Amino acid sequence: MRTLFYAFSCLLLFTISVKGQNSPDCRTAIPVCADAPIDGIVDGSGVIDDFDPDVIRQSGCLEKGSVVSANIENNTAWYVFRAGTDGQIGFDIEALPVTPGGPITAEYDFALYGPFDQTTGDNFCGLVSAATAQPIRCNYEVNDTSFTGIGVNPENGQIGAPNVTGSQNTYDEWLDVIAGEVYYLLINNFNTNFDGDPELFTLNFTGNSVDANQDTALDCTLRDEFLGFDIIACEGDPDIVLSALNSPAGPNIANITWSVDTDDDGTIDTVLATGAGETEFTVISPNSGRYFVSIETTFGETIQDDILITFFGVPELDEVLIIDDLVNSNQTDPYNVEIVPLGNGDYEYAINGGDFQDDPVFLDVPPGINTVVINDKNGCGTTEPIEFLVVGYPKFFTPNGDGIHDLWQVLGIETLDAPTIFIFDRFGKLVKQLTQDSTGWDGTYNGRDLPSSDYWFKLDYGRDEEGVIVARTVRRHFSLVR
Repeated sequence: MRTLFYAFSCLLLFTISVKGQNSPDCRTAIPVCADAPIDGIVDGSGVIDDFDPDVIRQSGCLEKGSVVSANIENNTAWYVFRAGTDGQIGFDIEALPVTPGGPITAEYDFALYGPFDQTTGDNFCGLVSAATAQPIRCNYEVNDTSFTGIGVNPENGQIGAPNVTGSQNTYDEWLDVIAGEVYYLLINNFNTNFDGDPELFTLNFTGNSVDANQDTALDCTLRDEFLGFDIIACEGDPDIVLSALNSPAGPNIANITWSVDTDDDGTIDTVLATGAGETEFTVISPNSGRYFVSIETTFGETIQDDILITFFGVPELDEVLIIDDLVNSNQTDPYNVEIVPLGNGDYEYAINGGDFQDDPVFLDVPPGINTVVINDKNGCGTTEPIEFLVVGYPKFFTPNGDGIHDLWQVLGIETLDAPTIFIFDRFGKLVKQLTQDSTGWDGTYNGRDLPSSDYWFKLDYGRDEEGVIVARTVRRHFSLVR
């Protein structure tokens, strides 16, 4: 559970506006609210690609605006906010000159994602990057104004409308929110001054909720969680940079201490860094844990926050647990298995090229060689198809020479100890005996085709039970179909 502690004698001692903050990656989006304009910068696309270009460019306003070559993440900033009340929310993004009185060289675009439910524990940025979550408001048009956003353009009174390529309308429609909903805002600068200087902008929230009470329209307690939401990452991902400068203390810092609880069990394991200059701490894969920061301000107060960072690796298969098959169950049909992965990722499973499912238990699995694929739902990788064997037998065969189901045999018999199969007709007459080296029965007796009918078989084999080979017998029936 997230820990927040503030020992403030007066909140007014601290700077409210977000001066010059920037997080170019979704996973470290800066929490903000509506009680003051936010002074922001964009100076790069971050250390990770927040979008899968093979997916994102297929749909949505981020595919392109009027400029086909527009880069989804050129120079970006990510923010996250939580609705404090029900109502209407908008915002203005105003491009600013890099130098006072100078020209405005930035052209801003944006995409807004949500609403997300914080109680679900979903990896919101993972949903964004996989295009599972599409923008609900956006603008990627060429701007002929220094403003873009949601609502009404204060520069020319242009009313927001749904994104239409080539419309030249830089504003989208007002957003109706419900208290508790979480939204992620991407601000992207396509047209830069190309001189390496960060581009400047202000972000100001608007709408009737803000007009009614700017302190409650968006939940300002989210800003207190200045390290951001808990992060799910993949082993091998770029480093995660945590910043103490996003706290309500702003630049009024006397000392900073970083520490970690590697097992997230409530016990601090290591003090990682301390000092007034330790404004950032870099978490390197695969060092999972709950990271803490304690800030002593120049006013003698203390601010603390923490964030849980979990790295997941590429899925691995531990075993396929055979729940029911010919030799592990007394039931005739169906055959059932459970896929057991290594690790504790958020996985989904598919067998034999079928659809993925969250449940690792599969029912009615065919006998013989099957394949399983494990996918990490956080985007940390997918296994190649992995074969597993279910010992069983086909319920029918059709020995008509077409090369399909022409032979009958117990599938997986080679895994058994000294197996022998005896096949009988419905009158109890022995018509065929098979071993693990036999290719199977072709439906004949002494060279003559036997008729379509039900046939019985008895399988004798040995089974290792705690180091002792125990004789076992299985009796079942199947059909010959001509």
